[in-house]
Amino acid sequence: MATTEDINHEITQQSALLADLRSQNADATAIDEAKKRLGELKKSLAAIGAAGGSKDAAKKKERLLLKTAKGTLDYGPGEMFCRAHIENIVRDVFTTYGGSCLDTPVFERKDILAGKYGEDAKLIYDLKDQGGEQLALRYDHTVPLARYLAMAGATIQTKIWQVGKVYRRDNPVMSKGRMREFLQADFDMSGVWDPMIPDAEIVSLLCTILTRLDVGEFTIKINHRKILDGIFEVCGVPADKIRTISSAVDKLDKLPWLEVKKEMTEEKGLEPGVADKIGEYVKHKGGPSLLSQLKADEVLMANASAKQGILDMELLFTLLDAYKVLDKISFDLSLARGLDYYTGIIYEAIVEASAPPGFTTNPAVSAESAAPAPKKKSSKKTKTEDGEDEDEIDESQVGVGSIAAGGRYDNLVALFTSAAAGEGKKAPTLPCIGVSIGLDRIFAIVWPKWAEKGMRNKDTMVYVMAVGDGLLEERVRLVQELREAGIKTDFLAKKKPKLPAQFAAGERDEVPFAILVGGDELKEGLVVVKEQKWEIQDGKKVKIQSTDQGTKVKREELVDWLKQTDAIRNWSSGRLI
Repeated sequence: MATTEDINHEITQQSALLADLRSQNADATAIDEAKKRLGELKKSLAAIGAAGGSKDAAKKKERLLLKTAKGTLDYGPGEMFCRAHIENIVRDVFTTYGGSCLDTPVFERKDILAGKYGEDAKLIYDLKDQGGEQLALRYDHTVPLARYLAMAGATIQTKIWQVGKVYRRDNPVMSKGRMREFLQADFDMSGVWDPMIPDAEIVSLLCTILTRLDVGEFTIKINHRKILDGIFEVCGVPADKIRTISSAVDKLDKLPWLEVKKEMTEEKGLEPGVADKIGEYVKHKGGPSLLSQLKADEVLMANASAKQGILDMELLFTLLDAYKVLDKISFDLSLARGLDYYTGIIYEAIVEASAPPGFTTNPAVSAESAAPAPKKKSSKKTKTEDGEDEDEIDESQVGVGSIAAGGRYDNLVALFTSAAAGEGKKAPTLPCIGVSIGLDRIFAIVWPKWAEKGMRNKDTMVYVMAVGDGLLEERVRLVQELREAGIKTDFLAKKKPKLPAQFAAGERDEVPFAILVGGDELKEGLVVVKEQKWEIQDGKKVKIQSTDQGTKVKREELVDWLKQTDAIRNWSSGRLI
């Protein structure tokens, strides 16, 4: 009879098989059979547990479940090196564009966050009563920034950036970087500037970051809330439904038009004829030529909101041409961005992996035809640890989503200032515009090809090795000397290590330089430097075997010699090959 350990082992293997089948988009029959077998194994395990009696049940309750909380991940050293590389590029561009750093708490008073996110408010992590305060984990960096600016009474022009974790109680898709705890990088400009200059500056910054991160071909979809509001008004959307209908339109990047129309009409009570009129507008996307088409629409241009938005976009395109990023832009009338605080330009960055498999990243939309729908998420319910039902998601059928997004929010700071001043009191507005970059989503794109691109997994430049009798003190002195000179150095922490073990340790760390310390060389004031190189074979990094005996370098010239090598001069690129 199979033991608990045997069945647990089979469950682990079967779970891995099911994940592989899904990632490979295997035949649905094979996936169903794998799921069925996994269910049978779990039932067998439950039966053994029930038969074990109360004593076994008590033991089971005492067992600690070693896993991370749902929607969170541990990152190993190699993954963290990649993540740090991504973050360093983002920080460098932020400072290049004149930004100053800000850090805000990961939790806020709940009334600070409440009412700012529209339908997404249900995703906020509520910490309930903590020492007399109703608190919640921050959902993004934008609202905490607005609170900070309101508290500081800021009225001057500022450029502020933040990098930190934010929290959303969403249904996670871990393999696509869509989690409940994730790293987000924000850059925001506040204050009164001339029209559209900060808007173009932010879009240019985003294009610079995505180009340097090498995420592949990307597109910045842009729209204007005033144009969208004007479209809704001329189509006949009641004022009290504009924000909820906007939230529905925002789903057109992952749902076909007919499903979005169904949500607008059946769930949100919009007249079908009004929805069809909206569909005729939101199918359009393009570049500056789309502006000419909109300007020729007399009904739309008669709407004050739409007209102002169109004029803003005209100026924006002129500036983006000067920034040399116009080829990355798609003026997309289906882009809505669901957050309530946006007031002007809105945008999001997408890549090929953004859309679900089989679904165009930016499909054309019309009332008569619909883009092909991606495969449905599994409707199967699973139980969480706390007993709640939730949908089981087939991760192979979900896209990464946008990797960055943002827009203009001119009223958010004033909302806080006036609320703090008391009922009925108005406060001066502080115009703001910003962008949020999803670093975990970018990591999900970059990491799978990290090794193939010849990137390193560690920052160690040099490994000091002993030839002969250990030479521990001599090794330590040289290691310290190199570290003080800014060269990242390591050695094997053994008194008399064998040379093959030292080379194996350096190879594991992908260290480009092995420095050999020997008795004869020490007497002559020399060390031997062996450069170690790697190549890509079948998508993996492999060390190139060499018979080179190394180069003898004078001890006092070693630091300068190392710093003149191509490997260390180009170290900031993160490349090993």
